[in-house]
Amino acid sequence: MTTPLVLASASPARLATLRAAGLDPIVIVSGVDESRLTGLPPAELALQLAELKCAAVAGRDEVPADALVLGCDSVLELDGEALGKPGDPAEATRRWLTMRGRLGVLHSGHCLRDVASGRVAAATGSTTVHFADVDDAEIEAYVATGEPLHVAGAFTIDGIGGAFVTRIEGDHHNVVGVSLPLLRELVLELGHVWPELWT
Repeated sequence: MTTPLVLASASPARLATLRAAGLDPIVIVSGVDESRLTGLPPAELALQLAELKCAAVAGRDEVPADALVLGCDSVLELDGEALGKPGDPAEATRRWLTMRGRLGVLHSGHCLRDVASGRVAAATGSTTVHFADVDDAEIEAYVATGEPLHVAGAFTIDGIGGAFVTRIEGDHHNVVGVSLPLLRELVLELGHVWPELWT
């Protein structure tokens, strides 16, 4: 019997990653105001935002009574600072001017709640990302695509920005926004088995 999975995130990349892994989550966007949390270390910020999103969705009427609810949030840590989605093209450009030729750490917080039992398991996955030394024209062209404005850290590894990531250390899926190995561990921690989430 399949256990329903609810994804408390509007991220198309997270949804695509889960679907490619044999899961077909119900998407319910949390609507959490991410600006509520400030002054936290980047990894802790990612985790607390994931917990907020999960909690915001888990109590809703449309969530199946036997579902697992997954909240995720990602931030890029650069020079100890947490970078979410850039506010506008100018900010995305400034970020890339700082990031190019350097490395950052992408933190993705994961919070999984078993609606039936009320139990929660949560953890943060962290992956080191090495950025190419892109030139000003490449940055301008990339920002003009609009892609960096919709993603944490102003880059993707699974889209147009993939050519600007020279290598990573850690889980590739975590950079996309949901670590499949980490999610499996949380599923097991709650007393379920991974194949029961396959559709």
